[in-house]
Amino acid sequence: MEHRGLLLVLVAAACLSGGAHARHAKKSYGAVFSFGDSLSDAGNLIVDGIPKSLTTARRAYFMSFEAHGKDFKKGANFAITGATALEYSFFKAHGIDQRIWNTGSINTQIGWLQKMKPSLCKSEKECRDYFSKSLFVVGEFGGNDYNAPLFSGVAFSEVKTYVPLVAKAIANGVEKLIELGATDLLVPGILPIGCFPLYLTLYNSSKKSDYNARTGCLRRYNRLAFHHNRELKQQLDALQKKYPKTKIMYGDYFKAAMQFVVSPGKFGFSTALQACCGAGGTGAYNFNLKKKCGEAGASVCSNPSAYVSWDGIHMTEAAYRMVANGWLNGPYASPPIMK
Repeated sequence: MEHRGLLLVLVAAACLSGGAHARHAKKSYGAVFSFGDSLSDAGNLIVDGIPKSLTTARRAYFMSFEAHGKDFKKGANFAITGATALEYSFFKAHGIDQRIWNTGSINTQIGWLQKMKPSLCKSEKECRDYFSKSLFVVGEFGGNDYNAPLFSGVAFSEVKTYVPLVAKAIANGVEKLIELGATDLLVPGILPIGCFPLYLTLYNSSKKSDYNARTGCLRRYNRLAFHHNRELKQQLDALQKKYPKTKIMYGDYFKAAMQFVVSPGKFGFSTALQACCGAGGTGAYNFNLKKKCGEAGASVCSNPSAYVSWDGIHMTEAAYRMVANGWLNGPYASPPIMK
């Protein structure tokens, strides 16, 4: 797939013991377990069939690669498209559950791991030892927790009040994994949504002050993402102090994506704010809600590696590759996975 699961594949290839990258690395793992949403989903959503209303389950999302396998001893990917940090009940109580079309929250996904646990290890001691030698990639979570209310028309001021709740839900999930025996956990923040072609199109403004003059991104949506990431880092710092024997790493999507936007050419990109797969070249950001990637009328650029954005809300393989390398070796993880 062009965007989903690619980053996990790159991280896993470098981390799993016995791999070419691992032999030269300072750190290696026996298994990699991933949790998250569409940024990591490599097929969980379509296990029971392709949802008719979901464009991201159609071509051209499968143009690059697909992987298959049933051996989970070296890890598993529990991520599912649309997943949230908060529970479905939260969104239902706020009247925005129509924007939440699966219940694969962080807690649900950790529950899936617990169900799988007997097939991975036998005794509690064996399980703790096994998990202590594994890498846990917990997220990205949070993006859909904000997408759902924003796309439902909830006031921006109210959505901002969700931030502490979302960050705490992620931290609670991380703590559950630590209690299961996880010691090395990478926890990504969210991307600068104000730079997404989708957001730039939906919330297009005639006010210059709504945009950052340097980047062309929408200020307040990036401030929301920054606020979330700052809150999440504070939660992770508290957990690190509570569990000093763990290695809790913050994965910085925001910094990476902003560098792509500020200096696309430096990273080999020709454009950062236009989607590769989208509205056939129309509009400032090549995004049209009536011609989304995977729908009739949409087309795919001839050189995806020159784009940062794949479909207006997810990045391309080329962009994820740089993020993955930054998580493994720096500077996009604190501390980097391999150090």
